[in-house]
Amino acid sequence: MTTQSSDPVAPARTRVRFNPFSAEFRHDPYPIYQQLREAEPVHRTLGMWVLTRHAEVRGVLHDRSFSAGLIPSLVTRQAERLGHCSVEQIERLGRKSLVFTDNPDHARLRGLVNRVFTARSVESLRPLVTRIAGDLMERAWRDGGFDVIADLAAPLPVAVLCEWMDLPEELRGRVGPWTHDIRFLLEPGMMKAGDFERVCAVVEEFAAAIDAVLPERRARPGSDLISQLLAARTGGGDVLSDEELVFVCIMCFVAGNETTKSLIGNGTLALLRNPEQAALLRRGPESVEAAVTEALRYDPPLQLTKRLATRDIQLDGARISAGEQILVCLGAANRDPAVFAEPDEFDLTRTGGGHLGFGHGMHGCLGGLLAELQAQVAFEYLFVGSEYLAPRSAELEWQDHSFIVRGLKSLPVDVRRVR
Repeated sequence: MTTQSSDPVAPARTRVRFNPFSAEFRHDPYPIYQQLREAEPVHRTLGMWVLTRHAEVRGVLHDRSFSAGLIPSLVTRQAERLGHCSVEQIERLGRKSLVFTDNPDHARLRGLVNRVFTARSVESLRPLVTRIAGDLMERAWRDGGFDVIADLAAPLPVAVLCEWMDLPEELRGRVGPWTHDIRFLLEPGMMKAGDFERVCAVVEEFAAAIDAVLPERRARPGSDLISQLLAARTGGGDVLSDEELVFVCIMCFVAGNETTKSLIGNGTLALLRNPEQAALLRRGPESVEAAVTEALRYDPPLQLTKRLATRDIQLDGARISAGEQILVCLGAANRDPAVFAEPDEFDLTRTGGGHLGFGHGMHGCLGGLLAELQAQVAFEYLFVGSEYLAPRSAELEWQDHSFIVRGLKSLPVDVRRVR
């Protein structure tokens, strides 16, 4: 007689479908992140490993054996796939940019640029940021309503960088469109044949425009960012080459524009949806800082970033081989209940835990302090300087030109100034 075992049969492991290109994911990625964290926190799909728990995400970002230098090779591979072979300039931009380099090149570049991007130098920009944001808000208050994205969050970071670099007036209207085109370099897999032609031309034009400014700044240095970068040197006398300096300036716009815009937009939306938290902003500057920190945790603009394994490693029982790509989900890590109590709640009084909204480790965001400053000033105008702020519609549309950056296309509001 055959007997059956009384041991219960283990349930099959739930398979989560992860598709960062879907409209569902763009609208709200957090339920999918939660499913992955609970069912398969080290998940194999789309030819890469997807990490969603805070511990593994932070660990990979901290471990210097995981390379950030994927972009140049991905650009080359995509160009060859599309039959576009002349991409030397954008390959050079990738190989010589802080965002994409590994040590020892990264340590050298970061050591020089860090001498300029100090907390003191960024804080000195507060009057400038306040003036630019104030001019933008004056129009909003006068009209009784505006689009937070198009009329504040988008123009603010471009204008601040143009002023800090003291770029010639004739360039300032062109920098925004140039930056929008070059941001494709952060996601080369999304580039089509026509994109390569346009980006190559824009990189050449952008680089030539900044390069043309250098002789005048050498002859008459000022307090602007370009003059400071020209003066930066290590104790051994090392300096940035002209090409390196030009690429630093370009990547300031490329890496800082979309993320700052989306930080302001995502944070504003979270505060509008949580009026009791918005009310806390009126308690003082500390609450404004807390609002920015919580916005970076709750709905960070940079949701995803990639690394390349340079050695075999085990993560949560999965064997990752050297040469495999890893998609690090910052947005998922920031909602990990193992680190953050009630992670799906937007809470300005939150203490403990370290968000990964600006990444972590040696590739942590260089412009993070500047992004925080601009968001602080924007929130002060929106929620302290305005006595009434309300969305005009409950319908939201999220941008679809990037799958690593999460941000709104628009956020129309009615607004009234404090009397």
